[in-house]
Amino acid sequence: MILFFPSAPEFPILEKQNWLIHLYYIQKDYEACKAVIKEQLQETHGLCEYAIYVQALIFRLEGNIQESLRLFQMCAFLSPQCADNLKQVARSLFLLGKHKAAIEVYNEAAKLNQKDWEICHNLGVCYIYLKQFDKAQDQLHNALHLNRHDLTYIMLGKIFLLKGDLDKAIEIYKKAVEFSPENTELLTTLGLLYLQLGIYQKAFEHLGNTLTYDPTNYKAILAAGSMMQTHGDFDVALTKYKVVACAVTESPPLWNNIGMCFFGKKKYVAAISCLKRANYLAPLDWKILYNLGLVHLTMQQYASAFHFLSAAINFQPKMGELYMLLAVALTNLEDTENAKRAYEEAVRLDKCNPLVNLNYAVLLYNQGEKRDALAQYQEMEKKVNLLKYSSSLEFDPEMVEVAQKLGAALQVGEALVWTKPVKDPKSKQQTASTSKAACFQQPLGSNQALGQAMSSAAAYRKLSSGAGGTSQLTKPPSLPLEPEPTVEAQPTEASAQTREK
Repeated sequence: MILFFPSAPEFPILEKQNWLIHLYYIQKDYEACKAVIKEQLQETHGLCEYAIYVQALIFRLEGNIQESLRLFQMCAFLSPQCADNLKQVARSLFLLGKHKAAIEVYNEAAKLNQKDWEICHNLGVCYIYLKQFDKAQDQLHNALHLNRHDLTYIMLGKIFLLKGDLDKAIEIYKKAVEFSPENTELLTTLGLLYLQLGIYQKAFEHLGNTLTYDPTNYKAILAAGSMMQTHGDFDVALTKYKVVACAVTESPPLWNNIGMCFFGKKKYVAAISCLKRANYLAPLDWKILYNLGLVHLTMQQYASAFHFLSAAINFQPKMGELYMLLAVALTNLEDTENAKRAYEEAVRLDKCNPLVNLNYAVLLYNQGEKRDALAQYQEMEKKVNLLKYSSSLEFDPEMVEVAQKLGAALQVGEALVWTKPVKDPKSKQQTASTSKAACFQQPLGSNQALGQAMSSAAAYRKLSSGAGGTSQLTKPPSLPLEPEPTVEAQPTEASAQTREK
């Protein structure tokens, strides 16, 4: 007698099409991938974790962050002990701007995997956005202790830049360059930091190394052109900028610097054209507005100068030199009362630049207020005497001439000595520091250095190498959180060279 037993029911294999989902995903055939995912989820009644995971990744790539967050949370519910799922949940929260919630999820992920450098790195990035720099520093140092990566060095350097500690930032970037000597973003950033401190030799060295590895790196070319522009070599700088313009045609700093090169060559109409283009591309950049006001003052177009300088003051209300230039424009527009108010604000804000007091003294003298003019002249003398001993800057001959004429008119003689005294050779040599040139601009009548020019050193991305091999399927890795993009280089700001006549 033959007995027939009913066959065991066939249960669907949850992972049977994971290989095909993986293949379509790495080939970036997202439509085919979504079709297979839909079929797989129907067969498994929505319980295939890998299919949900990849679907969430595709949603994130398409910009649907909220839906990707919901799917990653489903993955975390299906596999609560998987740190990768929690990392992806936290990343989606970060992209939604919910940094505190992201930190909580990353801390949960860290309990599951305490040796994951990505978690420490991403925690540091979240703390940066919350402006908790000490905690961010600790997390980034932990990430470097677990595994050294360029991106972690970049974010650590960014913390010190946000704090205004350029020396510490340079130390970090130097270590980063030692670790990754061919990273052009790191080399460019280090060169720009040296340029900001006025250490031109090292700046040129690092920018040159950048161009050795990447001859078309427009940030390094722009910075090198700015150095040449600073030293008055406008034709060579324009040649460099021409190369940059082929790579990046819509760069506000590029057109600003081209405009100031034409300004240095006294081609004012061309300068205004380039600066207007820069202003169109970056209407909220106060340095471009400053330069436009300066060029219009030079062309004696005082109403236009007033327009651009007023706009610059709205964005940079703490800069005394802007108020001084505004006062010059108002004086020429015969609005003496408002010019005095602007000078008072300039004197209050700028404690180092003697040109502010000189211009104010000239206005007061012309208005017959000799007592107040003498007070401003004496204040200018104090600043000049201080600068002679504490700075290596030379005084502009035109400023010296105006000051001496005013001194004679005020009957204080020409006792003010403008030449720089010879220092005792045994005295300690002054070294470049972050405070140098912060109080007083470059010599009057020349272009100022690049100022606080910073490249987007933090934009370097080092992606992981694919997702798993053929023998074992792995989830596409979560990437470290990357910093927000920054501008390639801030514009060159011309020094004020307009005086009261």
